[in-house]
Amino acid sequence: MYFCPKFFNMQIAIFISLVVYTFMLFLIMWLTSRKANNETYFVGNRRSPWFVVAYGMIGASLSGVTLLSVPGYVYTTQFTYYGIVIGYVAGYAVIAKILLPLYYRLNLTSIYSYLEQRFGVASYKTGSFFFILSRLIGSALRMYIMIYVLQEFVFRHWHIPVTITASLFVVVILLYTLKGGIKTIVWTDTLQTTFLLCALVFMIIFIPKEMNVSFGQLFNEIQAGGYSKVFNLDLRDHNFFLKQILGGVFITITMTGLDQDMMQKNLSCKNLKDAQRNMFTFSGILVLVNALFLLLGGTMIIYALHHGIDLAAMKTDRILPTIAFEYLPPIAGIVFVLGLVAAGYSSADGTLAALTTVICVDFIGLNKMNKSEKEKINIRRAIHVLIGLLFLMIVLLFSRYHDDALIRIIFQIASYTYGPLLGLYTFGLFTKRKITADILVPVFACLSPLICLLLNKYSKRLFWGYEFGFELLLINGLLMFIFLWFISKKKGENNND
Repeated sequence: MYFCPKFFNMQIAIFISLVVYTFMLFLIMWLTSRKANNETYFVGNRRSPWFVVAYGMIGASLSGVTLLSVPGYVYTTQFTYYGIVIGYVAGYAVIAKILLPLYYRLNLTSIYSYLEQRFGVASYKTGSFFFILSRLIGSALRMYIMIYVLQEFVFRHWHIPVTITASLFVVVILLYTLKGGIKTIVWTDTLQTTFLLCALVFMIIFIPKEMNVSFGQLFNEIQAGGYSKVFNLDLRDHNFFLKQILGGVFITITMTGLDQDMMQKNLSCKNLKDAQRNMFTFSGILVLVNALFLLLGGTMIIYALHHGIDLAAMKTDRILPTIAFEYLPPIAGIVFVLGLVAAGYSSADGTLAALTTVICVDFIGLNKMNKSEKEKINIRRAIHVLIGLLFLMIVLLFSRYHDDALIRIIFQIASYTYGPLLGLYTFGLFTKRKITADILVPVFACLSPLICLLLNKYSKRLFWGYEFGFELLLINGLLMFIFLWFISKKKGENNND
């Protein structure tokens, strides 16, 4: 079916659509990056409209992984992912009421500067390093899912190797973010969120029409098939609903509130009040949009059952693209690809800017260098390109080992890499104790994820069949908190007490 004229024509249409879409991104880049300097790149001159930031953050948060993995995840876990989404709401409230006021009060460019003020240089560098590790891997995997689909369903049939496909998309992202940075990204994210949401709504409406069934009939079939279960009541299972909700709370706090990428967009707002408006608006929309993704998953499964598609024989991340490309009319494949590419770009572009910011501000002290503005811009651009190359390396490496739903893989990685950040910020915000051995913080930041890795590996043997889910992030943060307690003292105590 791949080599029939109809499919070939769809590939050509997809390629033309990608070229037009890329042109739109560069047009936005040109409009937003005129007279850009380092302040424009790092914080958008703190002039971003809050409602634009809120809308654009939807695409950055969801990514192509959500578009592919969440619907596919429904086949194996029903609607239990929505427990995580419920936890998001509480997590975003914590960010809006506790973290954002802190960041604005300290007038931070890099949010990890707080750790230096609270604990010391070693803690500061540790926080920055774990963000770099987390975001570099997580965002590269989010970008990979876009490349994976385009390679499998389009470029492979033109005998284009994955190295060329991945390199092409990395170069595009590097170019349109190189000059304007976060100011450009705030506006390109708006475009990309629009394309992602249009693709989502289109697929939900289009598939039932192709099946010639009403939404009521469709949902009845989803329920009858057992795919609409939201709450898993098996305490030992990794999808137990309390684990999901608790995981959602702390995934949000860490992957948004302690994440330079997401917070950099918030810090580009004019003031704290606007940033908080952005956060609450964004969280409300995100709850609704995730419900639509789960509905798409249920819709997709019923469509597959109606057409005799063997879902058990394919990876969950292949289910939606297989249906879009091989069973639906060409327009569905084109819309799906545009939504996927929008999501992939939206996830990667902000991360490039955030990682560049952290390295420039936290590690090489670009803002403190005795150099001209032009020299500083050149240094920042060189770091920007270097990070793009690291992205490319991770994408190509992971292309050899992809065998699970990426949404779960990304959250598993986050449980290990964001745990030390959670422990550091919790200790700093909710205790008044002073660290006495800041140099040990990097050691403990490596030790707590290692312990969690061992706990997760042997949990069934040690805890009577119990499986860790997303609560592993909380345990990781708790271990880091305990380690910090042992190398701290109350303010006012001397070291001989």
